Amino acid sequence: MTLPRKQLISLEDTPCYHVISRCVRRSFLCGFDKLTKTSFEHRRQWIVDRVKFLASVFHIDVCSYAIMSNHYHLVLKVNDTKDWSIHQVLIHWASLCQLPHLCQKFMDKKTMSKAEMDMVLVMTDEYRERLMSISWFMKKSSGTIFHASLHG
Repeated sequence: MTLPRKQLISLEDTPCYHVISRCVRRSFLCGFDKLTKTSFEHRRQWIVDRVKFLASVFHIDVCSYAIMSNHYHLVLKVNDTKDWSIHQVLIHWASLCQLPHLCQKFMDKKTMSKAEMDMVLVMTDEYRERLMSISWFMKKSSGTIFHASLHG
């Protein structure tokens, strides 16, 4: 029986994890598909580039990787973001997703009420957790790669 990542991962016990992302229905990710006689080798670099980008955004190190024809393996080391400033967290998150208006207002150094600032702190705490989450890392890697593979 499979379990969700959040039930399998305990950063208190170990910061390093081996994760796999697989294609479904005999789909080809990379290499030459003998069935369709089509080469998908160009996708390998897409995956490498995306994983490197995500490693620069998330506070997760990629220790090792292997890209196979229908899946890829990553060995990841999760680092803590507790020492990151609000600004640093928001800069990293903004490179993945558009910031909400209040966070952008904070980044633009505009005057904010206490209630607005409290909300920015709540959102920053959420982004701080996400930037050290293997689930979010994999979500942002697989979704983009899958989307790119549909168009190339």
